[in-house]
Amino acid sequence: MMPTVRLPDGREVSAIGQGTWYMGEGRRPPSQEADALRLGIDLGMTLIDTAEMYGDGGAERVVGQAIAGRRERVFIVTKFYPHNASRTGVPAACARSLKRLDTDVIDLYLLHWRGSVPLAETVIALETLKEAGSIRAWGVSNLDVEDMEELMSVAGGDQCATDQVLYNPAYRGIEFDLLPWCTRRHIPIMAYSPVGQGGQLLRSRALAEVAARHRATPAQIAIAWGLRQSTVISIPKAGNPAHVRENAGAAEVVLTPEDIALIDTAHPPPQRKQSLAML
Repeated sequence: MMPTVRLPDGREVSAIGQGTWYMGEGRRPPSQEADALRLGIDLGMTLIDTAEMYGDGGAERVVGQAIAGRRERVFIVTKFYPHNASRTGVPAACARSLKRLDTDVIDLYLLHWRGSVPLAETVIALETLKEAGSIRAWGVSNLDVEDMEELMSVAGGDQCATDQVLYNPAYRGIEFDLLPWCTRRHIPIMAYSPVGQGGQLLRSRALAEVAARHRATPAQIAIAWGLRQSTVISIPKAGNPAHVRENAGAAEVVLTPEDIALIDTAHPPPQRKQSLAML
């Protein structure tokens, strides 16, 4: 059964979602990518994460195709560019995303990373969209503790529903400060690239050893490792049915203290403050 994570507004979302980075770029036919997302939905990964940046809107179009006829089952997360974070830019970007997604509401709308627009102005725009019913909640991505504290200091900033950041066994810096900071405030973390990029993490001997114990794959162990934190939502990407099923299967893996200790030895937790890692 797919575990869930509770958002600040009380909604429950699947702890394993589906990422769409590199979708809509012509690497595969859009229909195949949409089929993969639909399979993921059927397997319980009903949160789908995308962004206006991905494929210059192409990924949002793929998502729109995938959710046709099943919108009520899906929790849509999308993100807007920092240069669109102004009082006028946010609603314009939102309107474009809504059109590409072929829906009338975005479940969770994120600032992709911080730019030059003041956070207070972005929050005003997001709260206005929420009041208008165009989005149900909003959050941020790639913001560190200092940025989050500034966000909390502006009017309405405490409505932030998540911070989406890079998090996997090879990039654990958030465990030193950002993750506990968010946990104390009941703000879930969305972990992007939970199995790493380029395959290096999946060649980890520790992950391979733990995978053998569980008759699982290293990717499933990496995802399950993130889910050991009850406030983490993992959003792996998969473009074909086999990878979709592999990602969903991670929900069945329960790591033991011995498993976690082995991974800690190979990929140690941070002992000091680290700069926020980004891809």
